[in-house]
Amino acid sequence: MPPRPAWSDKVIALLRAGNPAGAIAQIRVAPSVRDLRALEKAMGAAQLTGKWRDVDGAIADSVQALSAPRLHRSP
Repeated sequence: MPPRPAWSDKVIALLRAGNPAGAIAQIRVAPSVRDLRALEKAMGAAQLTGKWRDVDGAIADSVQALSAPRLHRSP
């Protein structure tokens, strides 16, 4: 069985295919901050940072949302 591609590789593939809306949808449901940081690095290596302002904004928003402490409500 071949190794599964990393989540960030899938998002990069969406961007290279010209589907920033699909990439933003994936970014909004990102598994973790670690994955978003890996995506930022991969985008930098692929020279895609800054090409889509909406994508860069979605990454920043998702990092902030996943980094913020969760509100806890007791049952």
